[in-house]
Amino acid sequence: MNSNVLIESFAEFARSKNIDRPTMMSILEEVFRTMIRKKYDDDSNFDVILNVDQGDLEIWRNREIVDDNSEDIWDFDKIPLAEAQKIEPDFEVGEEVAEEVKLEDFGRRAVLMARQTLIQRVKDLERDLLYQTYKDQVGEIVAGEVYQVWGREALILDKDDNELSLPKTEQIPKDRYRKGDTIRAVVHRVDVLNGTPKIVLSRAAPAFLERLMEQEVPEIFDGLITIKNIVREPGERAKVAVESYDERIDPVGACVGMKGSRIHAVVRELENENIDIINYTDNLELYIARALSPAKLTSMKINEQTGRVSVFLKPDQVSLAIGRGGANIKLASRLVGMEIDVFRDAGDFEEDIALDEFRDEIEGWVLDELKKIGLDTGRAVLAVNLDDIVRRTELEEETVEELFRVIRNEFDDEAEAAPKPRFADDEDDSNDTDEAAPAGNPVAETATATAADETAATTEAAPESITEPTETPEATDELADEVEPTAAADSEPLKNEEAPNSGAAQ
Repeated sequence: MNSNVLIESFAEFARSKNIDRPTMMSILEEVFRTMIRKKYDDDSNFDVILNVDQGDLEIWRNREIVDDNSEDIWDFDKIPLAEAQKIEPDFEVGEEVAEEVKLEDFGRRAVLMARQTLIQRVKDLERDLLYQTYKDQVGEIVAGEVYQVWGREALILDKDDNELSLPKTEQIPKDRYRKGDTIRAVVHRVDVLNGTPKIVLSRAAPAFLERLMEQEVPEIFDGLITIKNIVREPGERAKVAVESYDERIDPVGACVGMKGSRIHAVVRELENENIDIINYTDNLELYIARALSPAKLTSMKINEQTGRVSVFLKPDQVSLAIGRGGANIKLASRLVGMEIDVFRDAGDFEEDIALDEFRDEIEGWVLDELKKIGLDTGRAVLAVNLDDIVRRTELEEETVEELFRVIRNEFDDEAEAAPKPRFADDEDDSNDTDEAAPAGNPVAETATATAADETAATTEAAPESITEPTETPEATDELADEVEPTAAADSEPLKNEEAPNSGAAQ
C-alpha cells in the first residue's frame, strides 16, 4: 500500500466522521512518527511533510556527516562520510544530509498497523466528541429517528447517525414506536461503558415536560414565568407549579393559552397526559389546597414536625382528591413535599363500620375478596353495585346478596349518633373526654374504597385534560383563618396502600 492510498482512505474516513482538518493532520503525523520511533528509536531528526488534499507524504531523515573513523558514527543523527558520498559524491565532513525515507521502507506489516492505528484513533476521537457533545446537552430536548425497537429499549439515531438509547423505563407507557418514526426526548444522562459513551434519553422525566413547556410558552422561555416544581405519572397525570415575576401576567392562563392552545400541544406530545397547572404560593395551606385540585377542601391541619397534613373534604370530594388509582393525592404529596391524610367530613352522615367487625357473621375469605378491590368498610360495600362486586371478585351473586343483608341489618341496629370528624393531631386534647365519647368505629374511609374509585374514574374520564384550580372567596377565607371543625376522637386518615401519599418536592 503506497502513501497516496493510505492517506486518501484515511482522509475520507475522517471526513465522514466530521473530523476537522487540523485534528486529522495531527493524527496522521503522530501515527507516522510512531512508525519512525519503532524503526529508528528516535524521530527528533525526521521531518514529516503531509498534503492531505493531494494524498502526498514525505519523510526526510536529517543527519550530520562525520569522518569514517569518528566515534560518533553510531549516533542516530550522524552518518559516515563514505555512506553520505553514496548519496551524493561531493559531500564533505560537517555537512547536513537530508535523505528521503519511503513508506515502503517500513515494511508492509508496519504500514497495515499504521492504517489500523489511524482508524482506531479516529474512533477514539469520535467517542470523545460524542461524550462532550451530549454531556453539555443533558436536560435538553433532541430529535431522532427510530432505528430499532427491542423489548427493553429503542435505538435512536440522531442527525449525525449517533446511536442513542431510549430504555423502556424512560418511555411513556402509551408510546408505540416503529422503525423510521421521528421522536423527541430529553437527554437524561450520559454513561461510559468500557470507554464507550452511552447516551440515555427519556420521555418520562419531569425535565421533558419542562422543556416542552418552555418551547410552547414564550413567557417561560423569557424568564417571566418560572416553573417551581413538576411531578409526573408518565402518560397519566402531571402537576406543574408555576409562578410569575410580573404581576400583570397570570401564570396559569399564560401556560394554558387561548382555549388551551399552548398546553394542548404539550398534552398531545405526552400521549394525552392530564396536566394540572397550579399557581405557586408561599402560603402552605393555599398551596396544598391548590395541589389537591379539582377537589375542594373543607379544612386542614398541618404538622410540620412530622411532615404530615390532615385534610377534610365533603364525601363527594374525597374521590376527586384521591384520583384514579390514587394518582392525584400521590402527586399532590410529592408536589408539596408532605404526606397527606384524607378524612371524610362526615358531620351529616351515619357512622361507618370496618369490615373486620363482621367476621362473626361473614367468612374471612369473603372479607379478603372485598379488601382486594379496596372495600374496607361497610358503607363502602353498600355504595358499590352488586353486579360490579360479582364482576370484580370471585364471589357468587347469592353470597353478595347475603353480604348486603348482613351489613344493612348491622347499620339498622346501630343507634348511636355518628361522631363528627376530628384532626389526627387533636388526640391528646381528647383524653379528658374519652369517657363521654360514643362507642363505635371511626368514620374514616380508606383511599382505595371502591365508591371513591368509581367516582374518580368517572371524574377522570372528563374530556378536558387540563385542570385549572379555582378558588372561591369563601374557601380562601376559611383556609386563611385556619377554622378547625369539631372532631370526634376516633377519626383516622384514609390510607392508600397502592398509592402511598409521600414524596419530596423536587
